[in-house]
Amino acid sequence: MKVLLLLAKGFETMEFSVFIDVFGWARNDYGMDVNVETCGFKKTVVSTFHVPIIADKTIAEISMNEYDALAIPGGFEEFGFYEEAFDERFLDIIRQFHGQGKPIATICVAALSLGKSGILAGRKATTYHLGDGHRQKQLAEFGVQVVNEPIVIDNNMITSYCPATAAGVAFRLLEVLTNTEQMRIVKEAMGF
Repeated sequence: MKVLLLLAKGFETMEFSVFIDVFGWARNDYGMDVNVETCGFKKTVVSTFHVPIIADKTIAEISMNEYDALAIPGGFEEFGFYEEAFDERFLDIIRQFHGQGKPIATICVAALSLGKSGILAGRKATTYHLGDGHRQKQLAEFGVQVVNEPIVIDNNMITSYCPATAAGVAFRLLEVLTNTEQMRIVKEAMGF
């Protein structure tokens, strides 16, 4: 199985790395057939706080049929996250995964990309919840039933409301792609 880890510039490093680590432990320590491939608009994607990551592929190089699931970390507006996360090419990838019924996992404000793509209309989801609730209000404007809970699952979509939920989202996606027992083995081995 292969997960596409889709990166918009300004993505949050902690929300990115959790997918690499959880699926890495599953594959390397427990022989689970789960791989992660990173992807961005450019080969080098600069994250929040200016950490560059070299992506495995660019958006132009990917074929949706190669992947079993999509994962998207959130990011910071101040670092240009929404410039790419709201780009039509980014949104089209989301729509294609959704159209094929494949699991989609987002952390924090990455749910706003799902909302903007139109796939969350009438569905339950969550996004960043602190401060004045601005991001949850923004998500609701896309016709989403916003649920103020750490992780919300609606059919094939997993959304969450802040960086603290990152590991939980990665474990839920692992569970969807393998099974509950295998996910628990990895979770316990990682000390969660």
